[in-house]
Amino acid sequence: MDRLDEAAISTRLGAVPDWRREGDEIRRTIVAPDFRTAIAIVNDVAEQAENMNHHPDIDIRWRRLHLALTTHDAGGLTEKDFTLAARVDAIAADHGATA
Repeated sequence: MDRLDEAAISTRLGAVPDWRREGDEIRRTIVAPDFRTAIAIVNDVAEQAENMNHHPDIDIRWRRLHLALTTHDAGGLTEKDFTLAARVDAIAADHGATA
């Protein structure tokens, strides 16, 4: 998968407004209603990540999840990162989580 150029990254970030760019990663924090819901979100994200063979870094702190995406093989951000970010957003919304 090809690394996105700066213009493409800016455009794609507009479609996932809860994500912010930090260097060659995009990051998002999700606040779940409770710990059990946070774990359910992680499980659903894991399913999507496995299906895509694209795995985010996830840090779980009680009901707060910190996620980071990058495509290591490409050395930066690719379409895969933004596709998974949109899926994460849908999962979070389905579980009643907030940014």
